[in-house]
Amino acid sequence: MDGAMGMRTLLCLSLVSLLTLKAMPTQGAPKRPKSSEKRQAVDTTVNGVIIQSLKVNCKVTSRFAHYVITSQVFNTADKAKEVSFDVEIPKTAFISDFAITTNGKAFFGQIKEKSIAHKQYRKAAISGENAGLVRASGRTMERFTIYLTIGPQSKALFRLTYEEMLKRKLMQYDIIIKVKPKQLVHHFEIDVDIFEPQGISKLDAQASFLPKELATQLIKKSFSDKKGQVLFRPTVVQQQSCPTCSSTLVDGEFRVSYDIKRDKPCDLLVTNNHFAHFFAPQNLTSMNKNLVFVIDISNSMQGAKIKQTKEALLKILEDLRPGDYFDLVLFGSEVQSWRDSLVLASAANLQAARDFVQHFSLAGSTNLNGGLLWGIEILNKAQRSTPSVSSHAPILIMLTDGEPTEGVTNRSQILKNVRNAIRGKFPLYNLGFGHNVDFKFLEVMSMENSGRAQRIYEDHDAAQQLQGFYDQVAKPLLVDVELQYPKDAISAMTQHSHKHYYEGSEIVVAGRITDHKRSSFKADVQAHRGDQEFRTTCLVDEEEMKKLLQERGHLLENHVERLWAYLTIQELLAKWMRMEGKEKANLSAQALKMALTYQFVTPLTSMVVKGLTDPNGLEPVIDKPLDGSLPLEMLGHRPSFVLPAVHQPSHSTHPGYGVEKLPNRVTGVDTDPHFIIYVPQRKDTLCFNINEEPGVVLSLVQDPSTGFSVNGQLIGDKARSPGQHEGTYFGRLGIANPATGFQLEVTPQNITLNPGSGGPVFSWKDQASLRQDEVVVTIKRNRNLVVSVEDGGTFEVILHRVWRGSAIHQDFLGFYVLDSHRMSARTHGLLGQFFHPFDYKVSDLHPGSDPTKTDATMVVKNHQFTVTRGLQKDYSKDPRHGVEVTCWFVHNNGAGLIDGVHTDYIVPDIF
Repeated sequence: MDGAMGMRTLLCLSLVSLLTLKAMPTQGAPKRPKSSEKRQAVDTTVNGVIIQSLKVNCKVTSRFAHYVITSQVFNTADKAKEVSFDVEIPKTAFISDFAITTNGKAFFGQIKEKSIAHKQYRKAAISGENAGLVRASGRTMERFTIYLTIGPQSKALFRLTYEEMLKRKLMQYDIIIKVKPKQLVHHFEIDVDIFEPQGISKLDAQASFLPKELATQLIKKSFSDKKGQVLFRPTVVQQQSCPTCSSTLVDGEFRVSYDIKRDKPCDLLVTNNHFAHFFAPQNLTSMNKNLVFVIDISNSMQGAKIKQTKEALLKILEDLRPGDYFDLVLFGSEVQSWRDSLVLASAANLQAARDFVQHFSLAGSTNLNGGLLWGIEILNKAQRSTPSVSSHAPILIMLTDGEPTEGVTNRSQILKNVRNAIRGKFPLYNLGFGHNVDFKFLEVMSMENSGRAQRIYEDHDAAQQLQGFYDQVAKPLLVDVELQYPKDAISAMTQHSHKHYYEGSEIVVAGRITDHKRSSFKADVQAHRGDQEFRTTCLVDEEEMKKLLQERGHLLENHVERLWAYLTIQELLAKWMRMEGKEKANLSAQALKMALTYQFVTPLTSMVVKGLTDPNGLEPVIDKPLDGSLPLEMLGHRPSFVLPAVHQPSHSTHPGYGVEKLPNRVTGVDTDPHFIIYVPQRKDTLCFNINEEPGVVLSLVQDPSTGFSVNGQLIGDKARSPGQHEGTYFGRLGIANPATGFQLEVTPQNITLNPGSGGPVFSWKDQASLRQDEVVVTIKRNRNLVVSVEDGGTFEVILHRVWRGSAIHQDFLGFYVLDSHRMSARTHGLLGQFFHPFDYKVSDLHPGSDPTKTDATMVVKNHQFTVTRGLQKDYSKDPRHGVEVTCWFVHNNGAGLIDGVHTDYIVPDIF
């Protein structure tokens, strides 16, 4: 552990379990009111704090899950209140974003190398303070907690994003969401959106905290072809633990389980120069197996441990198939085996094995090395000398609860002995029982020998945990599985060889493809099943890929690349754990570079929440413990981070939140597209239109000093009548800041951060605040987003949705400038050229061709032309109806007003 006091000085973050306030106890299962019953208003305030909303949104695309948890709390009291925020996320997940927003001020997490992020925390530990602690809260989940003090009559919005690849176990994928708000929530929602190109074959959802009848009523689930959805949106009344209670029954696990259609043995996705290959063939019969259990019977296993181990072994013996072979090896101070060779799982042998298991007793210390080598030799001997079993699938499973204390005790030597004995011929699975086991040692040993390690927790269900692990490896279908790709087509790839493929699981390989090999890319798979060879080829279906991209768009593109990054980082970290010296440093550098590129919190990176400090000046750090870490206790000083009071800034200096927009004081572009230019020194407004074809990209803002740019692509009105003027609108915007690598693509469907490097994708249904270096992006659900550039400008994108009766038949975007005074004097573009003072003269006012409108003569930059007084609409406050703005309209695509001609502003792409 880090720090002079031997404790982790890492801070915890959390969100789903919002308030650590005691709920009222309830007796028995809650009785739910009928929907027709009238109920009095329920008081949802606890200690002066209301949870106004708690929403969990999970989007799954091809097994890669992207979770966004948002919550808004309101302190109704007339004094500051401390609240704690908790969230439990899967240990296999990586946090990728966190933000707190209050009173128009946002605090963002910045992901950095861990050694940089922890300088303050090492200092705090030395001085005897503990700035915080990451805790692994359970078997598969990590828990983070942050304490915040929010001011009186103040709101705070929290947003956490994390990502994980779903792993198939026992015929299904599981999405696990822990929910524990500890008080009633005004707007509670869990929304799971699943998209699987192979098609969804089953979908189920369960809530451990709901009676079955109520779960059926409240959980809505549906799936068809590639898409599935689960929605859980209980009202305040439905959350109550009893009809008269102010406490909540929402406390536990919400689980969504699904599987996909498997008409083909494999599925190959190729997009954005990355691939994901999913291999899970069906309709194969299980292979016979050679199974050896190596069991620790040292004195430390006494009591419940040995009782539960025997219980699990007896159940596993019942599940052995008639063609399987097996043996049992026990190690304490000495090593003994039941038969010292593999025997057939006949009825007589199984009964004899059950008698042996029921009667063996504990004996001395822990000769782990001796027990393992004996078990390995039994398998090796059978492979060498018994032809009838040499084609079976060999499996070695060891269970221990302690450290090696007898025989060879040097861990490096034990690792070497086991590697030399197995020589890559079969997998070794290590099960670590209890808190005292050296789990990292077991993990390294398993990884070096094509297996994996799993912790068995000391609990009442330990026997079920052992049985559950065995069930995952009980039915081998293939051995020596190799997934191969054209050598000259791959520039990077995750693990592509596996000793065994088991029923109900899935092998996933992801990688990067060289540009010129995309169209001819394929995957060949070869393996063995008994004496037979298994071969199959998986090709890319170009037409199907086009359809998938049309259906899922950048979600699919980004998720394939991020899935590759996620798997690569996981594999690099696994190798890093078992290496030393230069190899370890090299792996660390690779994993760190990818974690920073894709913005993942890993054991090598930390997220610092900038601007938020406790009374000692410490900033909160979000960290990730190594896999297999045990639950820890909060120790020492518990900081409470105070959200500072924020005064609403003026229009000219506002960073992008809650800016007041006044009619006749707006610069932007909207609808057909109409450009509106506010000229502050004249307290007047100019307008012009640009008439171009759909698909054309226009430069709106371009700052050569920094490279910052905003470009917009036009779309047409898809329901235009023949002969009707073709209106064009902005359907795609690209905002880029090359100095920091920032890119933001905005469409009426999605908002994508850094689309070229697999950044996160948001929908307009999200409520989000995020930061990348000098740029802050805030999304307001179904309405607008604000982009604020430090030492630059602040801009707003408005979403226009088509509604019944609308004259426009396609969703589109509006773009507005909220603050531009810090942009450089070289800024240009159709809007950018007007960011700095310019002058014009208007004279000779007279009735125009339309007697209701006034024409005049305008002189700008030595250009003289006719303008018309008219009205345009500013939609920044009201996207549906807009607010009328009076302006001088410049005809002919702004000729005379804009520099050059409008075609000078056509650019090749939005970035």
